[in-house]
Amino acid sequence: MKAFGYQLPAMSSLIIWGLLWELVGQLELTFFLPALSEIFITLSEIIGTKPFIKALTETGQAFFLGTFYAVTIGIPLGILMGKNRFIDELLLPWVNVFLSAPLTALVPVLMVLFGFGLKAIVITTSLFAIWIIILNARAGVKQINPALVEMAHSFGASPMDAFFKIYFWAALPEILSGVRIGFIRAVKGVIIGQLLISIVGFGALFELYSSQFLMSHFWAVLLVLFTLAFSISEFLAMLERKVEYYASKR
Repeated sequence: MKAFGYQLPAMSSLIIWGLLWELVGQLELTFFLPALSEIFITLSEIIGTKPFIKALTETGQAFFLGTFYAVTIGIPLGILMGKNRFIDELLLPWVNVFLSAPLTALVPVLMVLFGFGLKAIVITTSLFAIWIIILNARAGVKQINPALVEMAHSFGASPMDAFFKIYFWAALPEILSGVRIGFIRAVKGVIIGQLLISIVGFGALFELYSSQFLMSHFWAVLLVLFTLAFSISEFLAMLERKVEYYASKR
């Protein structure tokens, strides 16, 4: 970040926005936005309580199950679409439709089909994440040099060998990029599921604190959610940088 021609230290933008947030809160310009210092104090009070730990456990369980299914289904399906033209033409329109569709509108349908429990929340989370994972895996496979695959087959590589030793590794940079974006979308999906399907986890805390106008509590939970999402995103971005080597070798 630069200001007046000078390079500012890393994270300086967050510090500036934090100071502005604190100023707005201290001046009490809006009830909706308490001071940042008050939010951190509230966070220190609730973070070790049983309701918070229970909410974190329930949200974490739904999130990791949802992303697990999105990754284990999305990556192979995306690779298959990238290497098989018939399957690509058959599925690509639907993948694009679901990627651009307002998935929140499908939640009532999922409630009818799968009930009001964990299963429906996990499926909602998966639906938010899987489509971008499929598209990125497909895009990665499209970048592979066909001569590389032909050479592997000429040396007797089976379809499974080609899948795991060529397609997966060559498409890995795009796959990780899709997984990173998918995980960010999954955070939104799990909270929407917990708010609309079954009031549990962080969704229950958001509902409780907003209904009682406990805005510092509301923002404290939201801050935890943002921090977790940012940490996951940065970890996957680091992995992306580690595998950039494969993009230059295909």
